[in-house]
Amino acid sequence: MEYWDIYDKNKQLTGRTMKKNDWKLKEGEYHLSVIAILQRNDGKYLITQRVMSKSWAPGWWEVPGGACIAGETSKEAIVREVKEETGLDVSHAKGGLVFTYHRENIEEGDNYFVDVYKFILDFDESDLQIQKEEALGYKICTKEELEPLKDTFLHYYSIEKAF
Repeated sequence: MEYWDIYDKNKQLTGRTMKKNDWKLKEGEYHLSVIAILQRNDGKYLITQRVMSKSWAPGWWEVPGGACIAGETSKEAIVREVKEETGLDVSHAKGGLVFTYHRENIEEGDNYFVDVYKFILDFDESDLQIQKEEALGYKICTKEELEPLKDTFLHYYSIEKAF
């Protein structure tokens, strides 16, 4: 069973954990997720399309990311998630944490912080190992090519300033 740390409203660890996807967080309790915008040296971005078996937003576009596992730092989580989902190692890539945003969904018990990272690295399609359980496929595209996808792109309006 995977566990996630619970944070307070100031993004400080509380010392408590929750079971993965156990949406019973109370007001002032949050879990931490991470996402990474991956930009190549030529200015193009890697995006992936969610598998249709996802319960939330199947078929939508996104950037790599996921939840921090209990005891894991934000940086450790994003390096792990990017490696799992794309095969790319961002541990020594240029860039890093750009900003954090949060959402409060008290009715659903799903309050969360999202650490948004941006990494610039040299990669081509032969370097990619897209995780088939997570993604139908991928695109390497310009910012302008992202625009038509924005209404079916997870977190787009929250992260667009990082592109």
